[in-house]
Amino acid sequence: MSMPFSWLDMLAVSIFWGSWIFYGYAVEHWRGADRSLNLRMNRYRMIWMERSLAREQRVVDASIMATLQSGASFFASTTLIAMGGALAFLRSTDDVLRMVSDLPLSQAPTRLAWEIKIIGLAAIFGYAFFKFAWSYRLFNYSAILLGAMPPPDSGPAGLRHAHRVGAMNIAAGNHFNRGQRSIFFALAYLGWFMGPLALLGTTGLVLWSMWVRQFRSDARTSILDDDEPETS
Repeated sequence: MSMPFSWLDMLAVSIFWGSWIFYGYAVEHWRGADRSLNLRMNRYRMIWMERSLAREQRVVDASIMATLQSGASFFASTTLIAMGGALAFLRSTDDVLRMVSDLPLSQAPTRLAWEIKIIGLAAIFGYAFFKFAWSYRLFNYSAILLGAMPPPDSGPAGLRHAHRVGAMNIAAGNHFNRGQRSIFFALAYLGWFMGPLALLGTTGLVLWSMWVRQFRSDARTSILDDDEPETS
């Protein structure tokens, strides 16, 4: 049986997956990653918990935590629906291929190639769902730890607990960010349905867009204008 993809397809897909892995590592672990928007906000998550320790009433903190939970829940539901929608295309492959053959593509895909692409898209949404679902669970744990926060006069033990809550909240945020990253790369993956060159173009566009948001966006600039508070 002949290969369903050309060498250009294989090259474009390899660059796509490599770009995803490289960007994830670079924005979280590489030198200079601490200047990214995500990691700078992680510092504020820890500062938030340190200041929450000093408050007798933590109704506002619980409300913020509930908002973070609802965001993770919304994206988990959305990606689950998107995964189901992608898999639904497998039931109408013939109809979709007839429609695609009328589009100005360089070459209409084979049935096997189309189904592999659909399964790949569904897998990306499945990965995103697990990230958002786990993020939601970690935000639940953060809420429980926040509820167990000791009184303000608890001394070093209270500060350690505040850091524990902050670390759990950071872990939840990291998984949420990875889920969102998956959605962005799912948009890039859609370019493959138009051909390998389109996939290379959409991958580059998504990489540039995410890099700008992390290192050159107005949001990042807004937290650099003032002196950054120090954690204890």
